[in-house]
Amino acid sequence: MKNLSSPVAKRARRGAASDRNSRDEPTARRFYYKGSRLKQLRAFCYAVKLGTLSRAAEALFLSQPSISLQLAALENELGAALLERRRRRVTLTAPGEALYALARPLVEGFEGLDEAFRQRAGQIGPPALDIACGNATIQYLLPDMVAAFRARHPDVHLNLANVTGTDGLALLRSDEVDFAVGSMLDVPNDLSYEPLYHFDPLLITPPDHPLMQRDEVTLEDLSPYGLILPPKRLTTYRLVDLVFQRRNVPYHVAIEVGGWEVIKQYVAMGLGISIVTGICIGDADRERLGVRNLRRYFPQRSYGVVLRKGKYLGAEARAFIDLIRPGLFTRRDGVEPGHSER
Repeated sequence: MKNLSSPVAKRARRGAASDRNSRDEPTARRFYYKGSRLKQLRAFCYAVKLGTLSRAAEALFLSQPSISLQLAALENELGAALLERRRRRVTLTAPGEALYALARPLVEGFEGLDEAFRQRAGQIGPPALDIACGNATIQYLLPDMVAAFRARHPDVHLNLANVTGTDGLALLRSDEVDFAVGSMLDVPNDLSYEPLYHFDPLLITPPDHPLMQRDEVTLEDLSPYGLILPPKRLTTYRLVDLVFQRRNVPYHVAIEVGGWEVIKQYVAMGLGISIVTGICIGDADRERLGVRNLRRYFPQRSYGVVLRKGKYLGAEARAFIDLIRPGLFTRRDGVEPGHSER
């Protein structure tokens, strides 16, 4: 006869009871914190926001395979397909739309946590907005926008950093400014550029200049006359040089000086002619200068907003950009674009 009170028998009975309980009770789902979940959600949100895995990888300073692995792990853990790969772009599935609505505020809130904390903790002064822009942008394009912004947000400290293009890009990449407003010809992969205004290239001369007597002015007609141009380091000089070189037309620069107002003044004094961007020519200038459109030879210049890809925009930055164009960096589905057509 078996000894039911022996230690072996007792352990057997406990084991049998445990097996019955495990069969009778539904399996409990185990919830646990995943250290990589934030990374997965950031990869997911950036892929949706920027449209492709490669752009998401650039914005997050990761490789494209890393982004793919994070997305695959997220889909596997949630048990749902979140994205559809269509050629090079990705689109949201129905579960993906649901997750994006939940995840985007979390990711944006996390990325803005440091600034929000400092504001709540009183470690910084009044809200501030830092914008990088060149002299022409500050002088001709922004005055009305700045006035409107100050009227609506008088408590915001507005800092307009007057810098050249190269210095402005450096400020953007180091997050020393929120965004930049200016003109770009070549857009680096890590930046987004949304052109808003387009201006024709214009020839300006003294009103009685011989070129103004011609029915049509060609590039060759400019060759005998000395040009007054901005410094060589600036885009205008390089663009003028490129056009003349490509058409193999000789030219010479009589005066190199910074500032459109100075250039217009020197032209009006008869010290030379110039090729300027239409942004700097107003009605009063047309009364003291001869003006001809040179779009036949030189491309239009666009001016717009420049962002670092993946940059979190605070409330002040969004408010200013909305003055320029409401919803500029928001698509129909509320997604910020990460690139521009070049």
